[in-house]
Amino acid sequence: MHKAGFINILGKPNAGKSTLLNALLGEKLAIITHKAQTTRHRIMGFFNDEGHQLVFSDTPGIIEPAYKLQERMMKGVEESMEDADIYLLVLDATDRRHWEDKLPWPENVEQRLQQPGLPLLVFVNKAEDIAPEQRLEKEQICLERFPNAHILFGSAAHKQGLDLLLETLKAICPEHAPYFDKEEITDRPVRFFVAEFIREKLLLHYKKEVPYHCAVSIIEYKEAEDIDRIRAEIYVGRDSQKAILIGHKGSRLKTVGTEARLDMEAFLGKKVYLELQVKVKKDWRDSDASLRWLGYD
Repeated sequence: MHKAGFINILGKPNAGKSTLLNALLGEKLAIITHKAQTTRHRIMGFFNDEGHQLVFSDTPGIIEPAYKLQERMMKGVEESMEDADIYLLVLDATDRRHWEDKLPWPENVEQRLQQPGLPLLVFVNKAEDIAPEQRLEKEQICLERFPNAHILFGSAAHKQGLDLLLETLKAICPEHAPYFDKEEITDRPVRFFVAEFIREKLLLHYKKEVPYHCAVSIIEYKEAEDIDRIRAEIYVGRDSQKAILIGHKGSRLKTVGTEARLDMEAFLGKKVYLELQVKVKKDWRDSDASLRWLGYD
């Protein structure tokens, strides 16, 4: 008997969804920063053992969209709620907004998750330091909202509770043949991860709204046995943002490039030559044509 199923990870920004995906798979598939809305794309990662294939799908944090890019991101979340065998809702044990009377996201999301018979598992993340009585209180809140859900506590960052989470998912996963080659770990191409490594460094090194106005495109990727040569362009919405990204004599962009290159080399297992350029694409976040060209379909 073989089991296989699609497990869609849902939650608010910064709940720890991407950290959880990476921890479950033992691979850095999703970039992680302390900033909200780090994840823009839906990313699939595959957990395989002899009798199981768990197809995890990491999604952007659930928000009320303010511009077209965010609308595209939330469309991906909505689509992920239509095709799952199991829903894995990640709540932050340390964020009081997750435990108020109304969850801080669009009402239709919670209504969908409350449907009778929905295969739902709630993972209360960042729970490594909460007291037993707080666990009981949060478990009761979860059961009041989602009476049929499995409730588990743990910490993705500290790798606590993950074995039990995996065993629970395997137990409730339906019988099915593998959906993907069991030697694969993701459905995304290498170019996607290369671009994401660059965007992660932008989020880490720039403050306020600047990194949220950035998009990354891999313009050229030449593979060789000993070194991969990559040319990437970073797009911003305004000329002032371009100057901030580059920094004095290119110093800030050089830091981004060096750190992204090191991540790429670790991921690819070979040397990388990385060339970065910054270009202005006016108001790309609200342009349907620009969003399509940048892969936000």
